[in-house]
Amino acid sequence: MLSLIYSQRKSLRIHRYFLCPIQILLSFHSLPSQAAPFSAKPSKPNSRHDPNSPKPASKSVPQSNSFPKTENTNQEAVLATLSGYSNDWNRAFEFFNWVVAEYGFEHSTETYNRLIDILGKFFEFDLAWNAIEQMRKSSYSMPNHNTFRILFKRYVSAHLVEEAISTYNRTEEFNLKDELSFCNLIDALCEYKHVIEAEEMCLGKHLCADTKIYNMILRGWSKMRWWGKCSEFWEEMDKRRVHKDLYSYSIYMDIMCKRGKPWKAVELYKEMKKKGIQLDVVAYNTVLQAMGRSEGVDFSIRLYREMKELGVEPNVVTCNTIIKLLCENGRIAEAYKVLDQMRVRGCAPNVITYHSIFGYLEKPKDIFKLFDRMKITGVRPTMDTYVMLMRKFGRWGFLRPVFFLWEKMEEHGLSPDGHAYNALIDALIQKGMVDMARKYDEEMLAKGLSAKPRAELGAKLVSEGWKMVDSDDLK
Repeated sequence: MLSLIYSQRKSLRIHRYFLCPIQILLSFHSLPSQAAPFSAKPSKPNSRHDPNSPKPASKSVPQSNSFPKTENTNQEAVLATLSGYSNDWNRAFEFFNWVVAEYGFEHSTETYNRLIDILGKFFEFDLAWNAIEQMRKSSYSMPNHNTFRILFKRYVSAHLVEEAISTYNRTEEFNLKDELSFCNLIDALCEYKHVIEAEEMCLGKHLCADTKIYNMILRGWSKMRWWGKCSEFWEEMDKRRVHKDLYSYSIYMDIMCKRGKPWKAVELYKEMKKKGIQLDVVAYNTVLQAMGRSEGVDFSIRLYREMKELGVEPNVVTCNTIIKLLCENGRIAEAYKVLDQMRVRGCAPNVITYHSIFGYLEKPKDIFKLFDRMKITGVRPTMDTYVMLMRKFGRWGFLRPVFFLWEKMEEHGLSPDGHAYNALIDALIQKGMVDMARKYDEEMLAKGLSAKPRAELGAKLVSEGWKMVDSDDLK
């Protein structure tokens, strides 16, 4: 069917400007997987790229200026397709090149950024920098702050801190070395638990750090769950006479909740009120959670009513917090009532809303009923949704629902990630289907995804990682 559509499109010679996005995608999907004209062998996961090193000419990304810039729908289609290949960089790169070669499509900064994010996820930093070099050749696709924010994030998540800092220094070439780029670098360092380096850059040298920077570092210590350091840093802010704003208190209240001391978060809330700091919906959401854990869900509902009386409009996170607290207390029926009221109040549920309920449902029938409702109301299940439900059914020993979800995931254009493969493999092993589990394990490795070693599949840990051995050796 797909081949027929592709051949008919070519025979009719439809002008590319009027080709609908769906036809573009169908045409690509009708082709067998093949190496992109500018593809390269995947670099090793532990490979390091120096942003200052010369760029190999053989790994360039093509560009074209023959596609009209007003094709917003096509831009959206390309972005959506690239997102669908977020767990398969080869396929994403093939599509990126194919849409240029086939239709003369001109990639925008947004589509380049999406590709760079996917390449960075799989440590293909050479290709990412080649893409940036191509971006400079067109005013329609010039690198922006988000381009380098993505690179900072991918470098630091791979623990390539020196490369991230070198990339920040290179932003000067693009007239982007400013306060925003510096904040993006610090944010990436704190997000991926390199807070020590971030603190040295900001507080250990002559650089002047304001409340915004202090808040980033405080959130970084929270990410590392170094609760003692969080308290020490909070006190240090007072010693250095750093102004604590609404966001400072919101972060520290969240720390107290995660630390298992929700009553201290409630105390901070009262301190804020005494200081005359007006709470926004984000701060109220943290207090709602803290109050629900320390004093019970009914107190959270009272605070929910109070915030509405004060003119603070609840958002979807507010409702999600109430729903989760109700579910944790076994009040599932009341949680469904809140879900029913959300759309009426102009607060559409999101995927986390449904996740909050999925986690507490105990009957497959109820799960699939809510799953159908989720799709009907326009909330698209994410990879996390499928992984959560596959694991749930796998623990229960129900294999048919696991395969049903696997098929639905692929039908919805999602490329399985490592967590999805591991959930499926675990379910198969639990049912004794080792041969089929091995098949998916090999498929996972072929895609460059990390598989965990399993004795059932003939894998054992060794000093340099893990390797396959004969199952008889494990007996």
